[in-house]
Amino acid sequence: MSSAFSHKIFLGCILLSVVIGIVFYPQLPSMVVSHWNIRGEADGFMPKFFGVFLLPLVLIFLFVLSVAIPKIDPLKNNIVSFRKHYNLFWIGIAGFLLYLYTLTIFWNTGYHFSFNLVLTPGIAAFWWFVGGMLIHSKRNWFVGIRTPWTLSSDHVWKLTHERAGRLFRYAGAISLLGMILPAQLAVFSALPAAGIALYSIGYSYAVYRRECRKKEE
Repeated sequence: MSSAFSHKIFLGCILLSVVIGIVFYPQLPSMVVSHWNIRGEADGFMPKFFGVFLLPLVLIFLFVLSVAIPKIDPLKNNIVSFRKHYNLFWIGIAGFLLYLYTLTIFWNTGYHFSFNLVLTPGIAAFWWFVGGMLIHSKRNWFVGIRTPWTLSSDHVWKLTHERAGRLFRYAGAISLLGMILPAQLAVFSALPAAGIALYSIGYSYAVYRRECRKKEE
């Protein structure tokens, strides 16, 4: 996917979120639900204006960030080498946030449903995009598993990210179990991802130490 095309998709997500917000704004209550707990119960609220337009603003910020990173990263040539997957990663973020935003708007207009159940496919797809980006990523300062050991070695970065990328794709599949038990969505989606993140830190150190021992020998 070219950068120009991915930028158009990202901007399309921003525009669509603004249009959705404007169209449904008159139908929304003065205080809109903005958060659901792990059981899918609404437990957080915010004024309508911020509830409708905060996420489009977040999307705008993320778009600017996605465009800026390949230009300001000291290792930007490495980003060029996996730019297709870098672009897909940001499209995955934009798509997931737009999906979450749409669900939130529909809920607040009175179309109540099992929020966790409907959100689960979006989470699964998001982890899949994360996994794909990690597998193909090269050493850089902004995206990926940035530990002292991955940033100091291309070899450690490669092994750590290939392992973590496959695990995040498994996490995406596991999170689909949340459609069977939506009340346990956090168990099937958030906990595996948190576990992978912690494991990856330890794994990167282990690979680094192994590399150092080989050099000493």
